[in-house]
Amino acid sequence: MKPFSIAGVQMRVNASYSNVAAMKLKLDILMNIYPWVDMVVFSELCAYGPLTHNAQEVPGAFEQEMCAAAAKHGVWLLPGSIFEKKDGLIYNTASVIDPEGSVVTRYRKMFPFYPYEVGVTPGHEFCVFDVPDVGKFGVSICYDMWFPETTRTLAVMGAEVILHPTLTGTIDRDIELSIARASAAINQCYFFDVNGLDTGGSGRSIVCGPDGRVIYQAQNNEEYFPIEINLEKVRRSRELGVLRLGQPLKSFRDHMIDWTIYQNGVKHPYLDSLGPLIKPRRVQELGQLQILEEVRASADVSPTTIMSSVRPPTEQTGL
Repeated sequence: MKPFSIAGVQMRVNASYSNVAAMKLKLDILMNIYPWVDMVVFSELCAYGPLTHNAQEVPGAFEQEMCAAAAKHGVWLLPGSIFEKKDGLIYNTASVIDPEGSVVTRYRKMFPFYPYEVGVTPGHEFCVFDVPDVGKFGVSICYDMWFPETTRTLAVMGAEVILHPTLTGTIDRDIELSIARASAAINQCYFFDVNGLDTGGSGRSIVCGPDGRVIYQAQNNEEYFPIEINLEKVRRSRELGVLRLGQPLKSFRDHMIDWTIYQNGVKHPYLDSLGPLIKPRRVQELGQLQILEEVRASADVSPTTIMSSVRPPTEQTGL
């Protein structure tokens, strides 16, 4: 097996100015310390931060700078993602660059973090690419991994390593660490989840192996984490089972039933009953809005009149 090493870069991200110069410096330092690294992965929206008004054209100046940086060091490079503006729309887009400095593929995040990632259009194409004489890699971004169908599809397409730039600074980071481990185990692959710091996330990047075990987990500081992978472990797991036990990919293949929940045009009454995809609001306000809708459904009364007659729950209960 040809040795292959991937380094994640967990760095501070500023939303007020470009982080591109800092990324190039980090890459220079990384390759000076670890010249044996073959691939480098940065976090989601690392270059310009999480504000859509910093959206860039793709291809564009940022991608050109990253291509030059990859060629300078002779490494594969996934420089996180940026907001891409195209035809009046905004996408969350990651570029994959080879050691010669050429873009081999791009991926647009399929599941923007609605209802919070407002104004971002989802992509619709999965992304896998080959590293010659090494193996097949897949790309996923942040919230995508909450939808196991995305990771499973990459595995079915042959991905043995999933590169997953993320930007998570919210209190659900512990849940995501669990999802990363589960994604690696049920798809029998390596899973590289690279988070940022400050406006780029709360750190705690994680790398998991094909048995779901944690190979490395970062803390809440800037750091590089270079990991040498062994894709024979992926292939052995897929041949003989996770820890020589369950063989989920083979079982999925051999029990390929008609998944009606995924068929176009099929109604899902329960999912429809969950309501619109909107930001949560205060319980009291939600209660009033529910009353408002019920009253409006039964009488032609103006919303202002109704809302003025609705008392807070504390008044209604006497508490």
